[in-house]
Amino acid sequence: MATPTDPAQAAAERLIAGTIGATWALWLVGGLYIAGPVLGWSLAALAAWKLYAAPALPAAQRPAPLGPIIWTFVLAMAAMEIILLVGHTTNDLGIGQTIKSSVGWAKGWALIGLFPLAGSVLNPRPEVICRAVCRLGRQTLLILPLFLVAPFVGLPETLWVSPLKIIGGSGPEYFAATLYTIEPGAGTARWQFFAPWSPAAGMIALVHAVCAAEERDLRWKITGLAAALLIALLSQSRLALVALVVIWPLSFGISRLGKAWLWWAAAPVVLGLGLLAPSLVALAEQAASDFSSARADSSRVREILGRIAIERWQTEAPWFGHGIVEQGPHLVEFMPIGSHHSWYGLLFVKGTMGLLALAIPLIMALAAMAWLAVRDPLGRIGLSMVLVMCLYSFGENLEILAYLYWPALVVIGIAARRAVELRASQR
Repeated sequence: MATPTDPAQAAAERLIAGTIGATWALWLVGGLYIAGPVLGWSLAALAAWKLYAAPALPAAQRPAPLGPIIWTFVLAMAAMEIILLVGHTTNDLGIGQTIKSSVGWAKGWALIGLFPLAGSVLNPRPEVICRAVCRLGRQTLLILPLFLVAPFVGLPETLWVSPLKIIGGSGPEYFAATLYTIEPGAGTARWQFFAPWSPAAGMIALVHAVCAAEERDLRWKITGLAAALLIALLSQSRLALVALVVIWPLSFGISRLGKAWLWWAAAPVVLGLGLLAPSLVALAEQAASDFSSARADSSRVREILGRIAIERWQTEAPWFGHGIVEQGPHLVEFMPIGSHHSWYGLLFVKGTMGLLALAIPLIMALAAMAWLAVRDPLGRIGLSMVLVMCLYSFGENLEILAYLYWPALVVIGIAARRAVELRASQR
């Protein structure tokens, strides 16, 4: 790979590749939850310096205009903090709680704006990220046997909880080195690897699979894909399994919309789908039922948490929400109201304004990446990353896991920059 001549780009690439490569070491010491925000704010500082120094830089090193996607992400995530302050004020939550929640914003929602900004301004090469993910995949394959045998040879579920938890977080699971968990009711082993819980591991596996699929070296590609697919399968995440068969074909199909042969090939398929519509609807309903019944207790809890969030949002705090997460009743095993779902969580904590602050940038990014995918290979990668975020917004709280799936956000920023450059060249 060619070495970049831009010092800021080179520094960003070293930070990104180094952090990805240190994932397992950081997991072992409980440092992943800290490394993500530190990296995000560090890259943002580099980006701010480059924007400030742009007039004095050589023309080749000056950043491209940010463009509407990056501005929307940055402003929307800044709005999340303003909404937080309004919500805390209207709910009389006090200065101490407001400071605590603002720190949480800096470690969560802020990263969803900072990483795309860094990707756009610093413009790290996508191949550096893809190769780093594949190298991490090699590490994963080497230590995977330890995880697989752990539940059968009597090793503890959790090796230890790092003392770094004193820094603060949503729970000890973010700082724990966990080898496996036992599925309640079934009594079978389930793995979460370096994520705080198993479905989150499935999400990260999808991000890594998209990166590995774009690796040009076949050996590294196979290594990265094998590791990502094994993590997705062993996490036993239903959403990850669905996403594996949906996201790449959808991104690939959209990227080929400019090809005439695709329209001719699609015509008989569309006709067949129309004729088989009743049977396909019945099949989809059965698949949805099977999806929910695969973990009936989990599906029940998620459904009740969603109903509680919607009811209390509508009746108590429709515009700016309740300000903070609240623990649910015994009926939902005391899980936080609105958890396991970004949209329910936003409605409960930040109200309608919070929901719009996430929906608007995601919709704009989805449209922009689809437009770019037809014109540039980088758009296909960016579109896949946005689709992962959109899909998982219905099964996870996106802000809580931003410290793990941040490579997807950087790639979205790189693709957004490419979209700006492509539009400028067409004028």
